This record gives sequence, structure tokens and C-alpha cells, in this order.
Amino acid sequence: MTVLEIAQATRDDIDGILALQEKNLPGRGGMLSARLPRAWFEAALDDMLIIVARRGGRVVGYLVSASRAAVVDVPVIAAMLRAYPGAADAYVYGPVCVAAEERGRGLAAAMFAALRAALPGREGILFIRTDNAASLRAHARMEMRLVAEFEHDGVGLFALAYVG
Repeated sequence: MTVLEIAQATRDDIDGILALQEKNLPGRGGMLSARLPRAWFEAALDDMLIIVARRGGRVVGYLVSASRAAVVDVPVIAAMLRAYPGAADAYVYGPVCVAAEERGRGLAAAMFAALRAALPGREGILFIRTDNAASLRAHARMEMRLVAEFEHDGVGLFALAYVG
């Protein structure tokens, strides 16, 4: 098996991120909440950090961080921030996505560790669907704490937080 690389994303990674996103949308059995366009990922790179996992040069995972100002207009994130606003300098964690063939190998935790190292001492806030048991288990192992429960478009969600 080729070596796994965890790094900060560049614009060259966006095609791989978009391809991985497509494979993990609800219509294909995935649990991602929304299809985000290229322009969104480009803006996310300008705003904060995207951490990627690459194997053999191919993106096999990604984790986005965003300032609240950059994502406050996203309805589900606005709902999350109403349920739990977090600290003044808190950022939004997610989406996070791992290729099916890479799951169960600690990839999400490795990307999370890289993000925390890059943003030490800052609070991250995220949401997970209440029916996404695998993601809830993975994030519990990363010592994230449940801070609120909310609903958006009829879907139950948990808000979680951590401090880097």
C-alpha cells in the first residue's frame, strides 16, 4: 500500500475533493449534507484551512475548517450556531469526508490532529446527523463533546465542540 500523506490542501487538490464528495452524497449512499461547488472550496482555502489525506497523489480524505463569517449564510450552519454559538474566535469544522476504502484506519483522526495542530487553543464547532452512527463514534473517539441538539429541514442534528 502506498504511503498516506496528511497535508494542507492547495488548489490542486480541489478536483480530488470534488470527486470524493460526489461519491459520498446521500443519493449515492453517503452521509454528506450538501454538494458544495468548486467556488465554495476555493473560498474555504482563502478563508482558513482544508486538510487533505492523499494516497498515491489521490485525495482520499478531506476536512474543512471555516470562519463563522464565511459560513453563517449556510442555513444548517446558522441553525447550529443558534443552538451553540461557541467562543468568540470559534471556527466551524467540516465537512469531513473519507473514501470508503480508507474508513476504519484512523484517517479522520489524523486529519483532525493536523487541523488542531494548525489552530491550537481555538474552539471548533461541528454538526453531525443524529442517524450517522459511524461519524458519531469516530468523533467521540476524538474527544469531542456534545453541546446541543437541533433540527434543520426536519433532520435531527447534534452540535459538537472541542478546543484545539
